[in-house]
Amino acid sequence: MADNKDNKPKQGQINIELDEKVAEGTYSNLAIINHSVSEFVVDFVSIMPGTPKSKVKSRIILTPQHAKRLLKALGENVKRFEKAHGEIKDYEQPPIPLNFGPTGQA
Repeated sequence: MADNKDNKPKQGQINIELDEKVAEGTYSNLAIINHSVSEFVVDFVSIMPGTPKSKVKSRIILTPQHAKRLLKALGENVKRFEKAHGEIKDYEQPPIPLNFGPTGQA
C-alpha cells in the first residue's frame, strides 16, 4: 500500500470504508429479482429446511446500468473461480413458492 501521509485519496481514487458489522456479511441462499423501468430490486433471503417462513435479509436497489455492470462483473468472477477451482455444479432445485404480498412499481 502506498504511503499517503495526508490520508486523502489520490486524484481519481475513491476511499471506501467497510465497518465491522457490514464486513461480517449476511448469508443468503436465495435471491429474488424484480424490476421496473427505472430500477432493479434484489432481495436476499436465507431459507432453512423445515422452516415455513423466511425474511428478506438484505435488499439492494440498482439502476439498470448498474445491474448490467453487476451481471458482467459476477460473470467474470465466476469464470475466474471456475478456472482456479473447477466447474461450479448447478443442482436442480424444486421451485420455491413465494408469497410476498402486494407488489408494485416505484
